[in-house]
Amino acid sequence: MNNKRVSMQINLPSIGPILFECSKRAKRVSISVRSGRVRVAVPKGVSFKQAHKFVLTKINWIKKCLQKMEDLKNNYQTPVQNQKTIDRITAKAALIYKLEFLARKYGFTYNRVFIKNQRTIWGSCSIKNNINLNYKLFVLPDSLQEYVILHELVHLKIKNHSKEFWDELARYCPDYKLRKKELKAYRIELI
Repeated sequence: MNNKRVSMQINLPSIGPILFECSKRAKRVSISVRSGRVRVAVPKGVSFKQAHKFVLTKINWIKKCLQKMEDLKNNYQTPVQNQKTIDRITAKAALIYKLEFLARKYGFTYNRVFIKNQRTIWGSCSIKNNINLNYKLFVLPDSLQEYVILHELVHLKIKNHSKEFWDELARYCPDYKLRKKELKAYRIELI
């Protein structure tokens, strides 16, 4: 195992495949478990051999994470619509229409909108006031689509999740707490 490679995959009998990747941004060896996949970010100056030794000390933690993911997969809702048939063009048009409608209705002005295939978030608002929405949002119930869009529109005014942010969101979406809780029943990685 040398660090001249950009990435490598090893198979641990009790875990399965683990992807080791060099990362310019990593400051330390870190392990992430997403969608049943294990990835190890290896910073500059650390060999794959050293990272592998570190992973061996974290086997029990990795197993627990993989089991938790499996449990979540079995217990979480999936949208009524068939996930494999999401038409991205239709999803994009519908989400942009909803965003424009809600922005006009409540007097928000954003810069640009991007509909993306994000792995871990439903939406975001950039410092440049660009709105990013996950196209998978399209398969969620309308009330949850509206909640995510309003959440991002409020970020145009308040760029954090302070009490002020939640109070402002409550002006446009009084039942946001309920919708936020409902949204947790859906997992992006399962769509």
